[in-house]
Amino acid sequence: QVQLVESGGGLAQPGGSLRLSCVASGLSRSKKGMGWFRQAPGKEREFLAARSWTGAGFGSPDSVKGRFSISRDNDRNTGDLQMNSLKPEDTAIYYCAVGRGGRRWRDYADWGQGTQVTVSS
Repeated sequence: QVQLVESGGGLAQPGGSLRLSCVASGLSRSKKGMGWFRQAPGKEREFLAARSWTGAGFGSPDSVKGRFSISRDNDRNTGDLQMNSLKPEDTAIYYCAVGRGGRRWRDYADWGQGTQVTVSS
């Protein structure tokens, strides 16, 4: 069974930074893509960034482009989401996911439990 665990969420001030981590298990033979999404109350799940097993990236939306970036380490089955220049509208629950890859959340079969990010003064 594939399992994903996110960590690193918390409270940040506007303009600050946070780094989220995702640790995966059960991927020894899957070679799946890893993506990051977020969901704020009353809003749809939003794609943030993703990379294939080989490291190919998928473009981020304008809301986070230039501020968020991701990396992954296939040997350790981990991935990171670096968030800079945080804004109050970045407040949401953040998820990592593994699946076919791409920008659509329905293409990901396995999800972490999510970690809360709150940006406020």
